[in-house]
This record gives sequence, C-alpha cells and structure tokens, in this order.
Amino acid sequence: MPDSRRRVPLQLLFAIVIALPGAYLGAASYLGLPHPELAPPLAAAVYGIAIIGAAFVLSWAAEAAQVDISAGLALAVLALLAVLPEYAVDFVFGFRAGQVFEENGACVPDAAGTNPCSLALANMTGANRVLVGVGWPLVVLVATLAVRHAKRNGGHASVSTHTGAVTMPRAMSAEVVFLGFATIYSLTLPLRSSLTLVDAAVLLAIFAAYAWRLAKAPAEEPDLQGASAWIAERPRPGRRRLVGGLFVIAALVILTTAEHFAEGLVETGSELGVDQFVLVQWVAPLASESPELIVACLYAWRLKAGDSLGTLLSSKVNQWTLLVGTLPIVFAASSTSLHGLPLDTHQRLELLLTASQSLFAVSLLVTLGLSLRGAVALLVLFLVQFATSITLPAETDRIVVVAMSGVYLVLAVAQFIRHRGRLVRTTKDGLATPFDELEKADEEAATRP
Repeated sequence: MPDSRRRVPLQLLFAIVIALPGAYLGAASYLGLPHPELAPPLAAAVYGIAIIGAAFVLSWAAEAAQVDISAGLALAVLALLAVLPEYAVDFVFGFRAGQVFEENGACVPDAAGTNPCSLALANMTGANRVLVGVGWPLVVLVATLAVRHAKRNGGHASVSTHTGAVTMPRAMSAEVVFLGFATIYSLTLPLRSSLTLVDAAVLLAIFAAYAWRLAKAPAEEPDLQGASAWIAERPRPGRRRLVGGLFVIAALVILTTAEHFAEGLVETGSELGVDQFVLVQWVAPLASESPELIVACLYAWRLKAGDSLGTLLSSKVNQWTLLVGTLPIVFAASSTSLHGLPLDTHQRLELLLTASQSLFAVSLLVTLGLSLRGAVALLVLFLVQFATSITLPAETDRIVVVAMSGVYLVLAVAQFIRHRGRLVRTTKDGLATPFDELEKADEEAATRP
C-alpha cells in the first residue's frame, strides 16, 4: 500500500508559490487593491511564471482525477484542461479583436501598426507549431537517451534501440485519424477571408466525434507518479475536495493573469521595438506549453515514450479542434455579430504553414511510430521557419512560408504514398476496430521476440 500520509510534494508547493505573485498582481489590478506597477517585460515574466505554475497544478490534478471519473468524462475534462492556458491567452486577444471590430467595423491596426485580429491567431499557430516541431522530437531524443542509459536493466520499452523510433499502441490510431480529419479541413482555411462560425461548427464536430470514439475505450488504471500520485493516494472524499480545490486555484490564477500577460507581451514589443506578433506567437506558448513538454519528457525518461508521445498527440488534436474552433465563437460574442474573425494575408499564410506542418506530422504517424529521422525532420524544418520569422523582413518571410508549406505538403504526400497500406489499416483502426481487439493485438505484438 502506498503511504498516503507522506508530506505534500515540494513540486506541488513550489508550483503554487510561484503562481501567487502574478495571481495577486492580477487580482489587485482588477479589484483596485494596492500593488506595484511593473515594467512591461517584468510584468510579462511574472504573469508568465504564474501561468506556468498554474499549468503544472492543472496537469497533476487532472491526472489524479482519472482515479474517480469515467473514461468518457475524463476525456472531456482532461481535453479542456490540457489547453486551458492556451484558451486563456487566445481568448484575450480574440475578445479584444472583437471589440475593435465592433467599434470600427474592421480590424484597425493599433498605434504600433499591429492588427489585433492577427494577435488572436498568433498564439494558436505558434503553440501548435512548437508542440509538433519541438515537443515531438524532444520526446524521441529523451527516449533514445533513456534507452541507452537503461539498456542493461532489461524490460520492455516503447523505443527501439536499433531504430530509435518511438512507437504507440494501435489504440492511439483514433488520435492520428481525427487529427488527420481536422488537418485536411484546416487546409481550406487559408482560402477564406475569415474564420467563421461554420468553421467552428465543423472543428467542434470533429472533436465531438473524436471524444465519442475514445469514450468507447475501456477505463484503465492510471500510472501516476510524483505530485499526481500523492493526490490520488488521498482517501476518496479528501481526494475529490483536493482535486476540486486545485482546479479552482489553477483556474483563478489563469483568469487573473492571462489578460495581463498578453498586455505585458504587447507593451514589451512596443517598448523594445520587437514585433508584437513574434512575441505573442513564440514567447506566449513557452509559458503555456512548457509544463506539458516537461511532463512528457519525464515520462519518456521513464521508458514510457509511447505514452508520452500519445499525450502530446492528444494535445495537438485538442488544440487543432477545440482551440481553433472556439476562437470564432469568442470573436462573435465580443463583436456582438455573426461576422467571422477576419484573416489578412499574413494570417492566411500562418494558417497554411501550420496546417502543412500538421499534415506532415500525421503522415509520419500513420505507422504509429515516430522515427529519429522523422523527429529530426520535424525539428529542422521548424527551426528554419522559426529563424526566418524573427530575422527576415515580412515580405521575404512570406516567400519562405509559402516555400516551407510546399516542402511540408510534398513530404506528407510522399509519406502517405510510401505507407499507403498502413494508412488504410490505421484509418480503419481509428474509426471502427473495437478497442478490445486493438489492445489484444498490442499484447500479442509485445510478446513477440
């Protein structure tokens, strides 16, 4: 029996402590309480650290919650919590864009020349590309190092010591297939002049179908460690109150800091002469994605790379359906109209690049594995477009974006043709094959020499 009386984990206390300064400053600003006025760069750092702390608390509480709730409900709750920090920042920009649109009848650039509607999508596209271009390769790298470190200990690992590939169970086919559906639809978005409520309905419908499919999977005993294990070991009544309390604390921190974090980034860009779009697209995701990436790397180091990659894959599905789909809803509510979120040329190109990268990522996973070569390709291609986005003039960068999108699409088509047999099987598994059959097939594969 685990010792449920051991002390509160230091990492849980530390996450809460680092979130408190930003939470107080944000709450004090809203409530008119006394608080120091921080310079924009310092304010962005304080609020960003608070969001990181809250995101860790959310992840641990969400993992522990799996002990008490059904598989279907767990899916719905965890999917929402996984992208809550992203929602908070994106909703701030989406709501402001709607207000500007209502006042002016269009998205009028601010004094710094930044289109508020551009910022509404900047964090979303950046977070998606960081997750795939950095997060997925990082899992493969950490897992490969972990296997080399532990190769003398024996046992089963989800990383092949010969190929350096992270493999996932066939039950993860659903994530690959529904990410593919969302990606195929997203490739039509750059052809539009706005992101509409129709797009929201389609993307949310894809997520609903994904949730319905996964709800049929049998419940599994979660493998918890660290802070999440400590929470799960509490007696049931106390555990549920603790999980609920942690959810409330994390949500309050995010709600009180998200708007100030966004303001800090924009004002920092104005003061330092840095493109606000670049700050929102690349710096903001570091605050919201870092806890998830750290947890994924810890799982990979414990030789559970398949689960680690599967978690990041699920997060990508959530972001590419729920997050993108709710942005037009927030904009419509803020602008008190049914008008879609306007897309200028820059935004359409950003959506094209993000969707193209997503399609290439799906093509790599049709075999339910990510090889070291595939991981390196994702990382290198990401670093190229990241470097050009912050170094080249806007007009030149647009040419690079189009070229990079073409590279992603060509590579994706080549992968689909190369693995067309596996593509058919994975699609069938993801849509129709009963989960008990998939689990049986995985067990048989694991026993083969």
